[in-house]
Amino acid sequence: MVDIYNSNIETGKLEKVTEIKKGCWINLENPTEEEIQRICKEVNIEQDFIRYALDYEEKPRIDQEDEDNTILFIIDVPTGKSTENGFSYYTMPLGMIVVRDDIFITVSLYSTPVIERFKRGNLKNFLTFKKSRFILQILYENASYYLMYLKRLNKESQIAETVLKKSMRNKELLKLLNIQKSLVYFETSLKANELVMEKTLRGKVIKMYEDDEDILEDAIIENRQAMEMSQIYTDILKGSMDAYGSIISNNLNSVMKFLTSITIFLAVPTMISGFWGMNVPVPFTDSTLGFWGIIGFSAILTLIVAIWLKKKDMVN
Repeated sequence: MVDIYNSNIETGKLEKVTEIKKGCWINLENPTEEEIQRICKEVNIEQDFIRYALDYEEKPRIDQEDEDNTILFIIDVPTGKSTENGFSYYTMPLGMIVVRDDIFITVSLYSTPVIERFKRGNLKNFLTFKKSRFILQILYENASYYLMYLKRLNKESQIAETVLKKSMRNKELLKLLNIQKSLVYFETSLKANELVMEKTLRGKVIKMYEDDEDILEDAIIENRQAMEMSQIYTDILKGSMDAYGSIISNNLNSVMKFLTSITIFLAVPTMISGFWGMNVPVPFTDSTLGFWGIIGFSAILTLIVAIWLKKKDMVN
């Protein structure tokens, strides 16, 4: 899918247009082969610049083509999808291409919350023809979304832990495992994104003014805060999963212990009734109170066994 946007100079509002012109923003989401070839031909760039961002395994980096003055930024952006074990979060590449300081292109495999926010056009000081600021604003918003998703993951883990305290099922443990995987994805991507932002700040890859540097520094601070939160949540969750795994194991052992105790208690009267059920002469055969005597003897013997097991701490 190809969408072209342009900021109206007079009103400052974002408008969707049909023609590519200087200062516009081209957004590509899972583009077809024909769309890639058409855009590359119209803006005169190599197709690899777009294909790099469509590789799910592509790592965050900056690639600059000195010949035609084209710069490629690749960062990891957070997103999520619904799964059997709850809502799963993961990251995917987002490509940002500055073409000769004329056109700005974003490329992604799927729709991302970060780009959707810009498409709504309700961000302060967002103008498509201010490409350097556009990149820095994306970096800042991206870090903010990481923080938001991390807070959601923390709430989901707290809910899962509350349920897990009263449950012995694997469902809640699988949900915590799913959250832990999301945190690992986030932490890895945040570290890689920080390298891109640090290089942008130090290397002067793009032309920046004083206000732009402030935005980048704020983005770096947000990103570092997200990294710290991700590390803290990962450590806490790892310890919680180990603890709750032990709790579930102990709960299961208690249940097995209880069931074993019941089996022992029932074995005593069963054994006695088996003795008196044999086709041989036994005590109380001719007694009118024989049945009640055997019942009482069984009850007393069962009580003695129960007391003995309790002293040995073999029953709950």
